[in-house]
Amino acid sequence: MKNLCLLTLCGILVGAVTSSVKPVFGIDAFKKEFVAKYVKKEPATDEEKALAAAVTKANCNVCHVGKTKKVRNEYGKALDELLDKKTDIKNAAKIQEALDKVGGMKSDSKNDASPTFGELISKGKLPCGEGSAETAAAGN
Repeated sequence: MKNLCLLTLCGILVGAVTSSVKPVFGIDAFKKEFVAKYVKKEPATDEEKALAAAVTKANCNVCHVGKTKKVRNEYGKALDELLDKKTDIKNAAKIQEALDKVGGMKSDSKNDASPTFGELISKGKLPCGEGSAETAAAGN
């Protein structure tokens, strides 16, 4: 009887811990809106092709750094200040508005001569500033 009670208690504790721990993933709705805005379905220019390949390869790392999605790059930090993952996830218009605002921001806030995130994207580069989209797509 004592073992049964102990086993039941352990089961309840494990259930409580696992139900409260949520995996951290990039928000799919935000990614979908980014792709809809910037990645052409049929890219025509070299820049569009390079960006499409790089975004596919980078996936969540367009906004995040490394394998843990808790760490954001500069682009992801700028979006995070404008969007709330709980309240804005279904608001495509607000996501697009945030993408527009962030697109006009400097990629390096400490350097006025740095290009905007939007300028990087239009040149076929990832907004996270990790070189050209071609280089990222090639895995270099």
